[in-house]
Amino acid sequence: MTALIWLIAGVALAAAEALTGDFVLLMLGGAALLTAGVSAATDFPVWADAVVFALSSLVLLLGVRPALRRRYSAPPALTTGVDALPGKHALVLEQVDEHSGRVKIDGEVWTARPLDETAVYEPGTTVTVMQIDGATAVVWRGV
Repeated sequence: MTALIWLIAGVALAAAEALTGDFVLLMLGGAALLTAGVSAATDFPVWADAVVFALSSLVLLLGVRPALRRRYSAPPALTTGVDALPGKHALVLEQVDEHSGRVKIDGEVWTARPLDETAVYEPGTTVTVMQIDGATAVVWRGV
């Protein structure tokens, strides 16, 4: 009977992990399932089951959980959207100065301003996108 209770608790904890996504309930559910297996295979008293649960919880929380968090919490290696634009080359379409300008970046037309406010870039010049400030590309004519 004790093994059945541990089994139900393990399945419930593992299912509840879907609500949190932090791997804590999953580790506790795994410990409960391990304890259910030990309880079914042996005739240990309830306090021994609690010790098995505590030890297996510690091992899973301190040993397995950090590895899972590193594995599944890593940011995507590929930057997309606006984050991918700095460092790209752009073609000046309209003169870029302190107050106005347009550049073409990867087929899209953006408003632009120079990184150095005194600089002026003529149409046809290739510039590098240094950052995106709202809907404006901040560009520089450098390497």
